Amino acid sequence: MPEPPLDPMEVLGLAAGQMPQHIAIIMDGNGRWAKQRGWPRIRGHEQGAKNVRTIVTHCARLGIEALTLYSFSTENWKRPRDEVDFLMDLYVKYLIGERSTIMDNNVQFVHVGRREGLPDKVLEEMDQTVAESGENSGLKLCLALNYGSREEIVDAVSEIVSDVQAGKIDASDIDEQLISGSLYTAGLPDPDLLIRTAGERRVSNFLLWQISYAELHVCEKPWPEFTEEELNAAIRDFASRERRFGGVTTTADEQAK
Repeated sequence: MPEPPLDPMEVLGLAAGQMPQHIAIIMDGNGRWAKQRGWPRIRGHEQGAKNVRTIVTHCARLGIEALTLYSFSTENWKRPRDEVDFLMDLYVKYLIGERSTIMDNNVQFVHVGRREGLPDKVLEEMDQTVAESGENSGLKLCLALNYGSREEIVDAVSEIVSDVQAGKIDASDIDEQLISGSLYTAGLPDPDLLIRTAGERRVSNFLLWQISYAELHVCEKPWPEFTEEELNAAIRDFASRERRFGGVTTTADEQAK
């Protein structure tokens, strides 16, 4: 059953105009969370996957336009083979198990990243979820899977160069809008809030072009402990920021001078 919508004013004390449009999250700390409890790292990944449903559903109910989750980077292939295999199986189980929740909550599922290298079963279930949810009009859930921002920029440049060589566009047509439209996130607003869990303070090759003006929020808790209230706190923090985009804020008296 679909969850009822939430009023940001009632839940957060914020007007709709104070809410972020696009939230990006680096879901960090699954392995450390498990190791602190004497468990294998895969237990942390299992708990982290369960937590995705909670946060996705909360964002959908709050009316957030887009949520991008950094799930598996191109660098993560360097991890132990058994952990990578477990993660790939976990994605398959997630895509199958959460498909009804995605549909019930009017969520549109989007893949962000390279397809090459992903197992066929992951691609099959991912493509099915993308197809089934394609007409949904609510939250756009972007799963950054086999994703690296530098690779994304390389792919975008390669596509643009090919179009120039084919005569589809002229080199003089290249501008920020064209580059943005050639990225995996084409058609989405840039993230205005970037959250990282587990206390780390780096962006780890995540949406480097898109987060140019994002507000950064670091949560000390690892991803398995990142609750709806932690997300609410991050959104309130975002709303409290003065966003000048390189300009300055002037008072009414200063403007009158």
